[in-house]
Parts: sequence; C-alpha cells; structure tokens
Amino acid sequence: MVIAVDAVGGDHFPENPISGAVMALEEIATLKILFVGPIDLVKNELKKHSYDHNRVEILDAPEIVSMDDPSSAPVKSKQNSSINLGIKALKSGSINGFISAGNTGALLMASTLFLGKLEGVIRPTIAAVFPTVNGMRLLVDAGANLELKPEMYFQFAKMGSIYAKEIMGIDNPKVGLLNIGSEPEKGCDIHRESFNMLQDLPNFAGNIEGKDILSGKTDVFLTDGFTGNILLKFGESVPHALEHLFENAIQEMDVEKEVHNHILQVLKKAVHTFDYEHVGGVPFLGVNGVSLVGHGGSTPLAIKNMILNASHCVESRLNEKIVTSLNI
Repeated sequence: MVIAVDAVGGDHFPENPISGAVMALEEIATLKILFVGPIDLVKNELKKHSYDHNRVEILDAPEIVSMDDPSSAPVKSKQNSSINLGIKALKSGSINGFISAGNTGALLMASTLFLGKLEGVIRPTIAAVFPTVNGMRLLVDAGANLELKPEMYFQFAKMGSIYAKEIMGIDNPKVGLLNIGSEPEKGCDIHRESFNMLQDLPNFAGNIEGKDILSGKTDVFLTDGFTGNILLKFGESVPHALEHLFENAIQEMDVEKEVHNHILQVLKKAVHTFDYEHVGGVPFLGVNGVSLVGHGGSTPLAIKNMILNASHCVESRLNEKIVTSLNI
C-alpha cells in the first residue's frame, strides 16, 4: 500500500504532513509513503524524525499551490506542484491514494481532470463527516456542487450510502433530504422532484429539517454544496462557541478553579466528536481514484488519520462498490 502525501499542503507544512505520515508508518506495517513536495524541504524536515527509510520516498515537486491560488493553478500555472504531480502519480497507478490538507478547489479540479469520473457518475462530490449525538454522520454535498439536479441528488445518496457503510461502519445507512419541512411537497421544485426520485431507494427516510441534523435522525444528510458548506463550517464553530459561553458563565458565577477545570474537561469530552482530527479527511466521491482532502489546519494526528482513511478506502474497494451501486 503506497499513499502519497502532499508535503506542502495545509497551514502548517511541512511539519504536520510529515509528522502525521511518520505516525501512520508506525501504525501500519505494510504502509509506504511517497512525500510529494520540494525535495530539499522534505529531506530537511525528515531529518527530525526516526523512521524506516525503506518505506519512504520523495517525489520532487518544486512548486507550491497556496490556499489563495485559483483552483486552476495545478493545471495551468503550477504544473510542477505537489497536487499536480501527486494526482498524476495516482493516475499512473504507481501509488494507491493521495492525501492533502491543501487547496480544496485545486485538488478537486486536478482529481476530476486527470483521474476522470467513475463509470456512470454525473458529477463528483465532496462528502464530509458531521457530528451528531449518535456519532459521526455524513454530509453530502459539502461544497463541490453549488446547484444540483434530481439525478445528482440520487447518485450522491447512493455514493454517500456506500461510504457510510463501508468506511464509517454504519449498517444500512438512512438517507435524509435536507429541506424546510418534512412533508413531501415542501421546498422548491428541485426538492420535490428529487424527493420523488429518491423514493426509489430502500434506505431513503424522506425530508429532514435543520433540527434533525444534530440529533442524527438519518445517517446521510443530502443537500446542495452551497447549503452543505455553510452547514459544515457552522458545525466547526460549535465547540469554540460553547467553550466561550461556558467560560463566561463560569466567571460570572465565580466558580472555584478546581471546579472550573473539571467543567471544562467535561465540556471538551462532550464535544470531542466535533474534532476533525479523528477523521482526518474525506475522499472526492465519484472520481476514478482515491483522492482525499483534509482541513487546512490539520494537525499531525489529522494527517495520520487521513492516511489511514485513504488506506481503508483502497482496501475496501470503495470505488468498485460505488460503480456497482450506480449500475444496479
């Protein structure tokens, strides 16, 4: 199993990508890592770590795609970047998967252009894990497609169901269509048309509302990329907001320091499922390869878990199962 790691992806490169990859090497004995990035930068950072040199290689990619670069950068202006060369290595078959905490738009464009779409896929999508009281669930689309057609909702429901079952371990995942009400006639024309089409799926649970998300009423939350991205970023803000509110309340009540610390420990335990570190990153569902993107602020732990997730996607033959599902 060879997973390529974007050594210059994210807000804290090359430290975090390399540290996380070394952690992954320690956890999976059969794993090999291909670091993609400026060779001197990668070599200098690797000197800080102890690892099995026989399981690590470097692909020199002297150009860096920043978070501010346009999504077309790897294709047009930075063809010697880690994203461009890493995805091309995946296309060639020399690696099994590619992970990056870098520019999401750039990685999506390169993945779609060079890897192509899986057989039968109309449009690839970004699926993101979302915390609920029942554990992590799946949000589709999380930002790749701002507007959807009924056929796309239908395919995303199938692809999301496969991912939820095979990778997240959710048996018979239920799909809910995010809407302004639970009744079939709610929403715009596109929602009503999609509802009618989704009824052909045995695991479709109908419309769900915003109040149904944190309660985990379904396992896959289906929506367009515009709404999904807003919802995803709202969810990321919840732990910090709760901690701020608790801090203010504790100070106003003049709570003793020992009790103060205990309350905060309980709070952090309660919201730990909101922490992206434990998931690392998610794949672009529908592209013909295992390409994962993570949070720009990914820690070494998040990078490690993204690598483990990529390995799981490869071993479970996720893409083959998606193709089979779409062609039934």
